[in-house]
Amino acid sequence: MQKRKRTKNLIKRSAAALNLFLLIGLCACTTGIPPSQTEPSPGETLSPGGMEESARETDQSIQNTEGTEEMDAKNDNYDALFENLTLTKSYKKTHQANPLMTQRFGADPYAMVYGDRVYFYMTADAFEYDAEGNIAENTYSKIHSINVISTSDMVNFTDHGSINAASSTGAAVWAHNSWAPAAAWKEIDGKVKFFLYFADAGGGIGVLTADSPTGPFTDPLGKGLITRQTPNCSDVLWLFDPAVLVDDDGRAYLYFGGGVPEGKTENPGTARVVELGEDMISLAGEPVTIDAPYLFEDSGIHKAGGKYYYTYCTNWQVDEAGTEKYGFHNAEIVSMESDSPMGPFTIKETILENPGRYFGLYGNNHHCVFSFRGGWYITYHTRVLEQAMGVEHGYRCTHVDAFDMQEDGTIGKIRQTLSGRAQLSYVNPYEDNRAVNMAVMGGIECVPADEESEKYGSGNMALGGIETGDFVLVKGVDFGEESPARWSAGIKNPDGKKGVIQLRADKPDGQILGYLPIEKAAADFTLFTAGLTQDVTGVHDLYLIFYGDGYEMETWKFER
Repeated sequence: MQKRKRTKNLIKRSAAALNLFLLIGLCACTTGIPPSQTEPSPGETLSPGGMEESARETDQSIQNTEGTEEMDAKNDNYDALFENLTLTKSYKKTHQANPLMTQRFGADPYAMVYGDRVYFYMTADAFEYDAEGNIAENTYSKIHSINVISTSDMVNFTDHGSINAASSTGAAVWAHNSWAPAAAWKEIDGKVKFFLYFADAGGGIGVLTADSPTGPFTDPLGKGLITRQTPNCSDVLWLFDPAVLVDDDGRAYLYFGGGVPEGKTENPGTARVVELGEDMISLAGEPVTIDAPYLFEDSGIHKAGGKYYYTYCTNWQVDEAGTEKYGFHNAEIVSMESDSPMGPFTIKETILENPGRYFGLYGNNHHCVFSFRGGWYITYHTRVLEQAMGVEHGYRCTHVDAFDMQEDGTIGKIRQTLSGRAQLSYVNPYEDNRAVNMAVMGGIECVPADEESEKYGSGNMALGGIETGDFVLVKGVDFGEESPARWSAGIKNPDGKKGVIQLRADKPDGQILGYLPIEKAAADFTLFTAGLTQDVTGVHDLYLIFYGDGYEMETWKFER
């Protein structure tokens, strides 16, 4: 608990000294209807007190709604609570889509498209501390969980928690660590199954299975899928960094390996590919060596136009001769092309320079190329989040940028940005929306929303750790041509503390759409409902700004 508080206190806040007695005696328009349990729905730095305008410009109208004198009086009191409120600092600006999340770190990202969503699985970097309680260098040795988030619109991301993958408390009790995950799904015997491959440090690769992309995941083997005893793997320095491809014919392939043996800088010979069995948890043959010049780590694989593209990170010993011969530099992502998923592959081009060239902090380079809803993207990690925190000890966060794939498979050097990608679709406010689906946040945490997610680490999550001034921003909410009349939220308030959630449109000091008072105890998630004070139509960004603490929020929804 102490370390969690220290981490959160990196976010400097100066909440307004407003008294809770303003809430006492206020008559809330609330109901006690248990919320429906649904699956997650699709879906700058804010300096203290700063009210920076969203990049979204809108001509949609927001009009006053007449209310009774009694309601106006209540709203005046709520206005007073928020009048001088200082928003918790956010570590990215409201118009920035990168990094994908700031409530946690996430490294070595891997993307899996399933249905109308893309899921990102990431090494769960988390602060390590020295004996004096100071943040220490990231050694990766304490990492045994995998963070997972998803999106349907490429701007708002739903937090699904952290999969307990390794260690005595994880699914794979034999493994010490869980690094660099890769995920895939396949229909087997008429049922869709999900597979999560991970590295036990550099000593082998395990696999977990689940009936849902967010778990719970279990260990079907009780041991590593790839070990030192696997044929043609004993001399691979680092048995890690898996990537997986399920081909159009249903056959699947696993790519892995890394490390530079002494004297073999140009031709390390430590990359491997192997066909998986029909069950995705066995091998259908022996691993084959991929001849990848100046290989360091980070296998990647994608298919386009009938060709297979193996991508990887070059090592830190690329000399002038290597650059002249192959065109790449140290720690860059390089693409190789083949007519077969097993190779052989030939060098094609550099597609991603080291993020340090764009953002100022160098480090290892890890990526995944994927296609979603007709567009091509690359996900990779940087150190911009720790940099924004004033902590430069090797903690990484995930980005995504779009690119164009040419007919001949050429990509070129992908531009790395903080602005990120365009929003592909709008959020429907009239569906049950997960509160942890957001584009930007300040101060909040994501906590388990039920017993299953508490036990396994991933699944349904809720907003927690809420304090006065914290906020979330949901981008691109489409209210349609007719304004809603009310909204509700699934709230758990076990201590019965009083709080208020304020809704604003488009920017932190935009039009106030309404308030949701929290004035009763709720041991489980319960629907709290309130009317709106403004009509709102069309597409708007939606700010939820919090007053008070001790409560959690699982869902929200508008009604006409």
